[in-house]
Amino acid sequence: MFPIKDHNPSSRFPLVTILIILITSFVFYLQLTSSDPQAFIFSFALVPSKVDFGIPATLWPFIWSMFLHGGWLHIVSNLWFLWIFGDNIEAYLGHIAFLLFYLATGIIASLIQYFFMIGSDIPTLGASGAIAGVLGAYLVLYPRHKIDTLIISFGGFLHKIKMPASIMLGYWFVIQLFSGVGSLAAMEGGGVAWWAHIGGFASGYLLIQAAKIGRPAAYAMFP
Repeated sequence: MFPIKDHNPSSRFPLVTILIILITSFVFYLQLTSSDPQAFIFSFALVPSKVDFGIPATLWPFIWSMFLHGGWLHIVSNLWFLWIFGDNIEAYLGHIAFLLFYLATGIIASLIQYFFMIGSDIPTLGASGAIAGVLGAYLVLYPRHKIDTLIISFGGFLHKIKMPASIMLGYWFVIQLFSGVGSLAAMEGGGVAWWAHIGGFASGYLLIQAAKIGRPAAYAMFP
């Protein structure tokens, strides 16, 4: 399933969402134009074997890594998801709180992935964990809002259908969970950071639940 658009107009201009997209795109440009892209990645990505919680300087990649990407498909798909779902979460939380939420879910996602890869020399990078946090928050706040989604039929044809966010995002999470469990036997082989997706989604789900405390239910549904 691939989302095309949501039927949930934002009540605020998504300033922080746009800034994150621009900064992430600029970092990707720097990565591509670097004289040594691989060295660039290893300098800023999260490499578990380099992490030492007793040395604060080695912890910065938990933030830097979420602005790096492994290729065009990686960055375009991530930023597309952020563009579709991020504006509503930003409108709900406000600009500064949304930025803190995005960074927090990204860091938590990287931490969870790290604990499955302690000692590994494989770099972990991408905004997927933070964006998964946005998806988890969207599921809490707007489960009934419709999402235009592309699906592949059994004949291999693409179809656009409209479905509730609860189905689209619930299906997405189940796929991540099954893939994460299936990846445990081959974690050293690299590939998709499934546990970052799972951790980001779960942290976003829980953090937005805390943010809802004290707010009227109607506001939580339609900010």
